[in-house]
Formats: sequence, C-alpha cells, structure tokens
Amino acid sequence: MAKQGACFCGNVRISYEGEPVAKAVCHCLDCRKISGSTYSTNLIVPGAGFKLLSGTPKAISKVADSGNQITSYFCGDCGSTLWRDGASFGDNKVIKVGVMDDLNALGEAKPVVELFAEHRVSWVPEIPGTAQKATM
Repeated sequence: MAKQGACFCGNVRISYEGEPVAKAVCHCLDCRKISGSTYSTNLIVPGAGFKLLSGTPKAISKVADSGNQITSYFCGDCGSTLWRDGASFGDNKVIKVGVMDDLNALGEAKPVVELFAEHRVSWVPEIPGTAQKATM
C-alpha cells in the first residue's frame, strides 16, 4: 500500500510504495537550513515507487556539502521541502519524513546512519546503533 504525505498547506502531495532503501538523519548544513533545525530525518526510497500526486513543486539545485549537485523540491506556497534527489542517490528520492501523513512515520524512521556526523551540534547525542559517516 502506498504511503502518502504532503506539504504544510496540502497543495503538494507525494506517495511512495515499497520499503525504504535506507533511513538516515543528516546533519549537513543544507539540511539545517531546509529543516530550520539541527538535522533532517529522511527516508531514501526507490524512484520507481515514488509519485508526485498533486501540485507543482518548485525546485532549487545547488552543490551540496558532498560536492555533488542536489535538488530540493518544495511547495511554492508554504515553503515545505518534501524531497530531494541527485546523482549521489541514483534513482532514489530522499523524502523528509515529517511530511508523511502517518503520525507514526517518524517513529518508524529510526535511522541506521547519521550523515555528516561531524556537523552534529554538541547538545544532540549520537543515536545508539547508527553508523556515523562524515559525508554521504
């Protein structure tokens, strides 16, 4: 069954089917800016199972902390970033878990890896059992 999500105002809706390829938190400087917080919580899902259901997201591309081009897709009305993609991820999409409709989505997104761990703020502890990576 497809899992759905939306931006804050509901104008842009997405879905994905299948199991995530990975679950990760990212401490990179881009994710801090996008989330307005200390890190982002992400599901990396196969592109084949990902769908834009409604709305027309805006996109912005830049060179990420990894040195690779990355594109963020966000609602032009409310500003919520829904997903990102780029060469670093192949065909996969990086969904920001907080946009998912299921209230349990964040609880089920326990990460297996922390990316850009060296950028973790000092008062956020390492998540037990996760791999710690300096980059992607």
